[in-house]
Amino acid sequence: MDFDLARFNMVEQQLRPWNVSDQDVRDLMCQVPREEFVPAAYREMAFSDLEVPLVVDGVATGETMLAPKVEALMLQALAVERHETVLEIGAGSGFMAALLAQHARHVTSYEIHPALAKFAAANLRRAGILNVTVEPRNAADLLRLESEPDDVIVLSGSVEMIPPQLLAKLNVGGRLCAIVGALPAMHAQLVTRLGEKDFRTERLFDTVARPLVGFPTKPAFRF
Repeated sequence: MDFDLARFNMVEQQLRPWNVSDQDVRDLMCQVPREEFVPAAYREMAFSDLEVPLVVDGVATGETMLAPKVEALMLQALAVERHETVLEIGAGSGFMAALLAQHARHVTSYEIHPALAKFAAANLRRAGILNVTVEPRNAADLLRLESEPDDVIVLSGSVEMIPPQLLAKLNVGGRLCAIVGALPAMHAQLVTRLGEKDFRTERLFDTVARPLVGFPTKPAFRF
């Protein structure tokens, strides 16, 4: 397979039509070799407009990589800067962390599946990306534990609601990007912390993603 042609087609047929206008983001999606972060059996799907299944050592984890256009749009909205620290929830294959690491000072990525945590760490190591730490643990623990705040938080999966405890872990001026909602209606949101108790929420685009494990859900409606 011609991965360079597939990469070019991804930019022209997926990113541009979905308003990924930031040239730095488009360049980044070309520079970080996505095919190196995809399970071997699915390498030919690396640049397809779909979620790639994450199968590690022949075992399906039940998780997927986000579609390329979703990754690019989230990166564009976050506009990560060189001095910033990033927390990612849901390492998956490590590809989103690899993208974030190109512009961040450091990325910490939490992954609840031990096999995926090893897979992501190995992919990042092979790519020579040294400013990412993959933590094999449940990121929902962050809702109960004290931790240093971050400048950027990325949820590489969906939640029915963004927990206030997670927003509290943003520095002032920090941004959180997440896919919010429940099937069939989800959308990406960007939340910016403007002050101690002041937040601005922007609706970015409609999409769907697999839910993150362990995060709170909205109470079911009862008559």
